[in-house]
Amino acid sequence: MLPERRGDVFILTATLLASAGWLFSKEALGGLPPAGFVGWRFLLAALLLLPFCYRHLRSTAPILLLKAAAIGLVMTLNLIFWIQAISHSEGIGEGAFIMSLAMLMVPPLAWLIFKERPQRQFWLALPIAVLGLFFLTMGNGLSLSLSQLLFLLASLSLALYFNLNSRFARRVHPMALTCIQLAVTGIMHLLYSGLFEQWPEQILPVTWGWFAASVLLATSLRFVFQSMGQKYSHVANAALIMMLEPIWTVLISVFWYHEPMPIQKIFGCLLILLALLSYRSRNLLDWYRSRRALQAANKR
Repeated sequence: MLPERRGDVFILTATLLASAGWLFSKEALGGLPPAGFVGWRFLLAALLLLPFCYRHLRSTAPILLLKAAAIGLVMTLNLIFWIQAISHSEGIGEGAFIMSLAMLMVPPLAWLIFKERPQRQFWLALPIAVLGLFFLTMGNGLSLSLSQLLFLLASLSLALYFNLNSRFARRVHPMALTCIQLAVTGIMHLLYSGLFEQWPEQILPVTWGWFAASVLLATSLRFVFQSMGQKYSHVANAALIMMLEPIWTVLISVFWYHEPMPIQKIFGCLLILLALLSYRSRNLLDWYRSRRALQAANKR
């Protein structure tokens, strides 16, 4: 198998694991407090990654480690909104599509914080995404349900995290950066859980099974596959494959939770997907042109 094809398979596997992670989290929350679940999930995932990035952590300047930890606080905020949204939602498919809007929230935040004007593709995709969000949430009239509002806040905080992390990630090894931020997120959630949450006296074995799947499969193994995939897969191709995550999540939610998907919700999901594709159209077009040019050069 060609390296690029192998990379695409790794990215696709990571996307499937990420979608399954929504299910694992939702089921684990049936027996665990939200912040405690996230805290232990991310702290254990960081400890699993530590042997693979210990050398990089030791060679990184302390000031960079502190900045990485500070960005981890933004990830903590994102996870607070996300896990609370999951705990208040009946399904997970709708939330996955709302969360996918984070990609379209990155440009306006970059414009607001870093004075970087959005590209033309963003202004074309924005009204499509807004219309899609309207159809997705119109079951509540002109108001958002609590879970929808929390998912929207999670999407906004994720876009803030992307903006900050993308400008810092090149200065720290990616695995070391991820390990630090996972650890910070886990520790902060555990502190909150210890202060404000009540843990059940008995936790069923099936709950621990869902928790283990969240740590091992949806967090640690997913990161490994994603890192391996990004090493070989073209960035535009990887971005296109990763857009499939909300689709897999909807399918899981419809199958597992029997989440209702009336026609307006389906139409809203399709509009959001169209907005994401149109926003990525320039990268996809550049990738297609480079592939054609490379094929033409090989024939000579």
